Amino acid sequence: MTKGDPLLVRYKDSVYDLSDFAHKHPGGLNTLKGLHQQDMQERFEKAPGHSEAAKYLMKEYKICDKNNNAIDGKSNGLKHGANGTKHANGVIPQTTDDSMEHLVNWNKPMLVQIPTLGKHYVDWVNKPVDRELRLFGPALLENLTKTPWWLVPAFWIPAIGYIIHLGVKYNLSKRPDELTLGDHLSPIILGCLCFGVLIWTLLEYSLHRWVFHLDPKNNRFLHVFHFLLHGLHHKVPFDPYRLVFPPVPAVLLATFFYQPVRLLLPYPQLMLAGGLIGYLAYDMIHYYIHYGSPNGGHLYHMKRYHYQHHFVHHDLGFGISSTMWDKIFGTPILLRKLKYLLKW
Repeated sequence: MTKGDPLLVRYKDSVYDLSDFAHKHPGGLNTLKGLHQQDMQERFEKAPGHSEAAKYLMKEYKICDKNNNAIDGKSNGLKHGANGTKHANGVIPQTTDDSMEHLVNWNKPMLVQIPTLGKHYVDWVNKPVDRELRLFGPALLENLTKTPWWLVPAFWIPAIGYIIHLGVKYNLSKRPDELTLGDHLSPIILGCLCFGVLIWTLLEYSLHRWVFHLDPKNNRFLHVFHFLLHGLHHKVPFDPYRLVFPPVPAVLLATFFYQPVRLLLPYPQLMLAGGLIGYLAYDMIHYYIHYGSPNGGHLYHMKRYHYQHHFVHHDLGFGISSTMWDKIFGTPILLRKLKYLLKW
């Protein structure tokens, strides 16, 4: 099957529309081949790796229950996606199944509802759904929380080039007003950039493990902080506009982390530029492993690895661009060897 093909399946006497989900399926598009208008219960239960999170996500696509009753009016030309389906007027029907989504109102801004979840927050945020999430009420504020992937390289590539230029001009050039191409390609510059990338990979791992996955316990302030920083990505992992970091807060964080670099390391501008190159690669890899279709190699491995982090092992697999620091700190995910190549 190919992306966009219809995929209506039966599972435990209910009907599911997986048409738009198939290319997002962590187990690959090709593993769903031949299931259209078939009962998939046997294949689903025999296939390894279907976690509780995967079973919860599946509820999003139920369109008809075992009594042949349509879910949330989905027989009336609505787009699929149980409980997250939009009516023609844009309203998301409230849940009618046994999920936790009755704890919030998906028609209202989510951020103000997070403190009301209390002891249910951690369990709720780790149960993924496939639907739109609105953080804020005002449209302008809400739009500032969404970032198309191309905006990140469009902003950071010129910025990184300028920072490298400043580093060369004020640290390495004997004639700051007469810089040449050779001035920008010296071994010192390349070494500083590589070291900056290495520092970023450690920072990437550390932030993801100890900040993004902090234990908020029953602290409602920490619930909001965690949700804004990373929780919303685990709740709506397929939202294409919340997979990369917005440039404005990224600039603020880069400014913060530059201060110790400036005080402790030589050639601080070049070190910063290297770190930003590492960050840019990380953000692009993160987007690609969610929406791209690698045909093998490192990115194919990282896509499988990251999906395991999302849907099976929330407390392991914190590396996005590589597994190096996971292996060093003892948090790697061991992927099952496959006899076939997954395709998305």
